[in-house]
Amino acid sequence: MDKQSLLDLLRHDARESVDDIARQLGADAEAVAAALEELEDDGVIRGYQAVVDWNNVDEEHVRAQVEVDVELDRETGYEEIARRIARFPEVATLRLVSGDYDFFIEVEGASMHAVSNFVSERIAPIPEVTKTVTHFVMDSYKEEGIELGDGDDDDRLSVSP
Repeated sequence: MDKQSLLDLLRHDARESVDDIARQLGADAEAVAAALEELEDDGVIRGYQAVVDWNNVDEEHVRAQVEVDVELDRETGYEEIARRIARFPEVATLRLVSGDYDFFIEVEGASMHAVSNFVSERIAPIPEVTKTVTHFVMDSYKEEGIELGDGDDDDRLSVSP
């Protein structure tokens, strides 16, 4: 069985049953279940999550993308800094990136104040951190390959001759 096809199906809809996945792959359900277990055991599949459109949730939910510059020394590398930052529950995503800054962090919180305090009180004081730039997410149009919104975004008036 082609594991890449299995992973593609799961990324599209991880709620499908093993039988439905097997039917789509033209494989035996037992083989699919075994492949899923192997991918989970090997750490390829780390979890299953819902894609949430926070605009449709009553409670406030704030996200920010934070650029972080660091200065390394002989004893401290990117991996160690990343491990420290990843432990915070407010950190949804943490990536080492190329370009003008070193780390990209997506932070989530209950309010802009909470996110701002987290960055200034927990991230900025890390000794190797030399600079942070916080960009608050104002709206999201696509998450994890899924378009958000009601799907009827054309607010233009029709024109008739």
